[in-house]
Amino acid sequence: MKIISNPNQSQQQLLLERPQQKRAQVETAVKDIIQLVRDNGDQALVAFAEKFDKATLTVLQVTEEEIEQAGNQIAPELKAAIQTAYQNIYKFHEANYTKEYPVIETMPGVTCWRKSLPIQKVGLYIPGGSAPLFSTVLMLAIPAKIAGNKKVVLCSPTDADGNIHPAVLYTANLCGVTEIYKAGGAQAVAAMTHGTESIPAVDKIFGPGNAFVTKAKELAQQQGVAIDMPAGPS
Repeated sequence: MKIISNPNQSQQQLLLERPQQKRAQVETAVKDIIQLVRDNGDQALVAFAEKFDKATLTVLQVTEEEIEQAGNQIAPELKAAIQTAYQNIYKFHEANYTKEYPVIETMPGVTCWRKSLPIQKVGLYIPGGSAPLFSTVLMLAIPAKIAGNKKVVLCSPTDADGNIHPAVLYTANLCGVTEIYKAGGAQAVAAMTHGTESIPAVDKIFGPGNAFVTKAKELAQQQGVAIDMPAGPS
């Protein structure tokens, strides 16, 4: 550990700078990842899981048994907190759900109206690692449930044992999401963009991530897959 005592103002600015990847390097790396996923499908995802997460995967989709076991692996206090957050978020989004608008006759014989329809297939990306964002599951999956999306796919990276954090699985199940895949990073976004043997292609991708995930989402948008927005700093 390097200890710095009483740094001056210029040193403080340098020390507090957020680490940044060079954009050109990120884009090149992400384009390579996307191409490998397009060419090799599940095989590429398994290879990336081993490379980046040190996990050996044989099946990408989370089983019903894994989802059931997740509920027994988290503390009752955390369960209660997640359920409280679920109720609050659900209540808010349900109240803001777009209702049917009245039909307006703008002139004799001409009627206009506006109608909201659910997106058929959506993909949710949930970061993992040292800080699994099960809160993001709530913020994304609850609106998807209320909207009535026909297919909701969730991707999240695993730990070295090949397991997605149990809090993420528990929360996803609470929100009604059962199609969960062990895939992280830009490769997960590539899979939801182009589809693989296991992971279906979707119409819109939601969720935050690092520079590589953000770049993959931007490139997905260029391929005709909608995204929510590029993730900002957190």
